[in-house]
Amino acid sequence: MHLNPYGADVVNFAAELANHPPASADELADRCRAAGLVLERPVEPSDLDQTLAVIDAWTKVVDATGEREKAERVNQMLALSAAYPRLTDHAHGWHLHYRDDLQPLGAVLFALISVGTAMHLVSRGMDRLGRCAATGCETIFADTSRTARQRYCSQPCANRDAVRRHRARQSTPAM
Repeated sequence: MHLNPYGADVVNFAAELANHPPASADELADRCRAAGLVLERPVEPSDLDQTLAVIDAWTKVVDATGEREKAERVNQMLALSAAYPRLTDHAHGWHLHYRDDLQPLGAVLFALISVGTAMHLVSRGMDRLGRCAATGCETIFADTSRTARQRYCSQPCANRDAVRRHRARQSTPAM
């Protein structure tokens, strides 16, 4: 998986992992391959453990209450995970890595998610990660919309909430 200039692929993958954490190393490997990651070595149970820890740290970024707290949490992740940028051509042409070579998958995901999140937030806005605004839905999403106004994880949640608001207005007696 390459980091695009906005980090959208990485933050969407992080949201997917946060909303549906992998249950095994094999599932993690399959999902990483499906997301376009090149696996340089076998995926171990320790990779799953580290990935779950990364997702926990990333969820704290999503749930941070303000820009400064969000930046502080991303900076902590970057300090623990990222290395100096380097050019590599191991797959699909030249691109940048923000990690050391030949690291286990858990460390690779830590660096990808940290750097991708930082890119996403500075390119699109510090408020572009969130949780669904629909009542009863806690799903995390990365706002990659043009308008920067995404409030729901999906169109069905937006529709259900609109129907709920409409029915609430209809049931309120007119004065």
